[in-house]
Amino acid sequence: MQNSPIGSSGGAIEGALIEPSVLLERPESGICVVRLNRVAARNSLSLSVLSELTSVFAELGRDDSVRAIVLAANGPVFCAGHDLKELTSHRGDADGGKAFYVKTMSACSQLMQWMVACPKPIIAAVHGMATAAGCQLVATCDLAVAADTAKFCTPGVNIGLFCSTPMVALSRNISRKRAMEMLLLGELISADDAAEYGLINRVVSSDEVVESALDFARRIAAKSSATVAIGKEAFYRQVEQPLAEAYDYAAAVMVENMLHRDSKEGIGAFLEKRKPDWKG
Repeated sequence: MQNSPIGSSGGAIEGALIEPSVLLERPESGICVVRLNRVAARNSLSLSVLSELTSVFAELGRDDSVRAIVLAANGPVFCAGHDLKELTSHRGDADGGKAFYVKTMSACSQLMQWMVACPKPIIAAVHGMATAAGCQLVATCDLAVAADTAKFCTPGVNIGLFCSTPMVALSRNISRKRAMEMLLLGELISADDAAEYGLINRVVSSDEVVESALDFARRIAAKSSATVAIGKEAFYRQVEQPLAEAYDYAAAVMVENMLHRDSKEGIGAFLEKRKPDWKG
């Protein structure tokens, strides 16, 4: 397995090695694992980590060798959301921290939109708690697998900071009543409840989380990357459109898809009862 640091979070300061905040792993052909690595900070999303993740997903989206991405984390917590210590440290700024908060929330929103725009499906592998913007990360991923011990929460209401940006992803994944329940109560829910709500796809034992996410990735990587990219983009576009517009758009996408080389190859292989030779 190839394992490499990303961004500028790693390095040596006064002789001490600083662990990188984000790691990339290439466990097998076509699959990349993006792993959060701020264990001591509960994998919270500092401004630098938000920027690093955005760059990572943008780069992987352009990498033709990558067909599916798994988002995982080291340590006992998947992601605790925004780095509250970093946010609080800017209250002493001349503007009370407003400029930094604008920059941070903008960076977070940009990351989530890059994840949706990435042509490669992203699968969350959640082994511990995913709270606030960490829950938002899970909701933004295309698929999600969680350990049976994992917990999910949007607890901002409990500390006077409503989870407004996590709300965007949450409300696009689960029903309104369930989303409002999570947002207004700010209480932890179990992995089983998260699956029932529609926030995650599978609940597995703790030692099977990454392997289960990789199983999703392998099955996706075996398909036409061009077709998957067309389908992912179309899904997120049509889901926000009125019914008639969605059908008009989807019909046009299918026409263009039919004209693609991989569509011709795939249909031909099906009719000829052979394995398709995808070109992407």
